[in-house]
Amino acid sequence: MTVYIALGANLGDRRANLRAALHRLAHNAYIQAVSALYESPPQPPAPPPAYLNAACRVVTSLGPQALLAFLKDIEYDLGRRSTERWAPRLIDLDIALYDDRIVDDGDLVIPHPRLAERAFVLQPLLDLNPNLTHPVTGERLSDLLARIGPNGLVQVAPAGWQTSWHNHEL
Repeated sequence: MTVYIALGANLGDRRANLRAALHRLAHNAYIQAVSALYESPPQPPAPPPAYLNAACRVVTSLGPQALLAFLKDIEYDLGRRSTERWAPRLIDLDIALYDDRIVDDGDLVIPHPRLAERAFVLQPLLDLNPNLTHPVTGERLSDLLARIGPNGLVQVAPAGWQTSWHNHEL
């Protein structure tokens, strides 16, 4: 299955945290592409500091729930402990899109429920595939991004910023 995962970090060495997450992700998924790296202000009511955000396109045999559990394990292994909804975090990994599937299993909603409201998720996804559409509404993600605007999103590094990660390290 082709899956798009959103990555974010706003504590510690943010770039290193994102690289470490990609490295661990490669243990159960083939990472086809990684977006440019962006900085975004925290979305209210989340407190500062600013986030670094990216997205990756992976191929995995893990089902949605197994993938979610794997992502939560990565977050835990990288030091994420807070369970508060808007707390700053060392790493945040979200399943943005899982093929064209729509999932609502209580603890897992795909596509991500706030996908259409977040430039810091939409732009990295569009870096990976400019033709993506929202599985529920059928709208092009580019149209959703145009509607909400950049919301302070700034590209800080082009695609390739994660050069310390390689699939062959498996």
